[in-house]
Amino acid sequence: MRILIAGLSILCAGSTAAMAAGAGAPHLEGATLGLIWVAPFAGILLSIAIFPLVAPHFWHSHFGKISAFWALAFLIPFTAIKGYELALFELLHVGFLEYLPFIILLLSLFTVAGGVRVTGKLRGTPVVNTVILLIGTLIASWMGTTGAAMLLIRPILRANEWRKNKVHVVVFFIFLVANIGGSLTPLGDPPLFLGFLKGVEFFWPTTHMLVPMLLVSSILLVVFFILDSFLYRREAASEAPVEEEVDDGTPQEKLGLDGKINILLLGGVVAAVLMSGIWKPGISFTIFHVDVELQNISRDVLLLAIAGLSLLVTSKDNREANGFSWFPIVEVAKLFAAIFVTIVPAIAMLKAGTDGAMGAIVSSVSTEAGEPVNVMYFWATGILSSFLDNAPTYLVFFNTAGGDPINLMGADSNTLLAISAGAVFMGANTYIGNAPNFMVRAIAEERGIAMPSFFGYMGWSCLFLMPIFVLVSFIFF
Repeated sequence: MRILIAGLSILCAGSTAAMAAGAGAPHLEGATLGLIWVAPFAGILLSIAIFPLVAPHFWHSHFGKISAFWALAFLIPFTAIKGYELALFELLHVGFLEYLPFIILLLSLFTVAGGVRVTGKLRGTPVVNTVILLIGTLIASWMGTTGAAMLLIRPILRANEWRKNKVHVVVFFIFLVANIGGSLTPLGDPPLFLGFLKGVEFFWPTTHMLVPMLLVSSILLVVFFILDSFLYRREAASEAPVEEEVDDGTPQEKLGLDGKINILLLGGVVAAVLMSGIWKPGISFTIFHVDVELQNISRDVLLLAIAGLSLLVTSKDNREANGFSWFPIVEVAKLFAAIFVTIVPAIAMLKAGTDGAMGAIVSSVSTEAGEPVNVMYFWATGILSSFLDNAPTYLVFFNTAGGDPINLMGADSNTLLAISAGAVFMGANTYIGNAPNFMVRAIAEERGIAMPSFFGYMGWSCLFLMPIFVLVSFIFF
């Protein structure tokens, strides 16, 4: 899906903006589609939610086949009813312009960040955990939520290996580092990067999203510290506490960073994505009506080269000590291949506006007189961004609000704030709301942490995030 184009940091923002079709290309008219077309998308989401609970071993061995089944469940009837030309065009369109840029960016960030290892012993106390979450929240707007999450998830997991209770650490890490922290610049999250490409000033999010972001992140950090302190004290008071470490007389590593060259390579990843959004040579290559632009090809080649360079310059021992493996990125690649394909009709319906099957949602954000209802912009953009790709969802409501960046930064600035906050904040509501969410979960589970199910995680978000979002609604919209 494009979902995780979503949050990915700046990720697909560049590629989504480049979704251009060649002359005479087939066109999917969203107004002609009924809600039955989103059934395969619902199927892959329910599979992600249910199979790990009821048949974990089967899921672990066959999630790729299940992913392929739901993709074909959409493609086969779509081809039969709409024709092979439209089906082939949509498949190539989503593949070349969305899925491949998405997975290449994730692969590069995953590889590069996996080469950075915090040496020495970090003890997962409430203070240490809160500081790591704070640092991740602060850097996410400048290196992207995906970059920040991939950089810090392993250190915080290692720091808490000895803890009995650590699920809450990962959940709040997803809330803050993988989502809320990316609010302040176009580098932080794909929707804001798309806004930048549409004419929104680079530092507009920094000035307008700062107070809402500080409110949400401060509340979450305080709540986390209280919760973690409670669990920490309970662990310390238990009859059989888990040993933090055993002193066997061997020298201990000093606190520091190994693989520091990868920090520079992370900067290269950010630069490559920025380049694709700013450099416009006007050269493209057409494959069955799908225009693949030179700047995007260059970006993807650079990202793959950076990933390869990271593998060359980082020792195998360093990656092994960091607990690095390829399974999380393989799982994400297979599952999101189906998500990107099956999300096509849902996005088309949204783009159809009030004429589409989701017209009631689009029409709810304005009064009969045409005045924006900002609280509805916040919730409509947010809820849809929780399950669909937050980048195109942002664009749908950006255009619904008039699409004029000058007006949206001026008289209707509160509307743009509502759209931006909804797209970025509520990506934290589900595992698929933003790219790094699922990656963080996969890495945590690989480390033996029994993460909540799809619906279980939503229970956490409903408990901790929804009350804060209601407060944001009352204060700002």
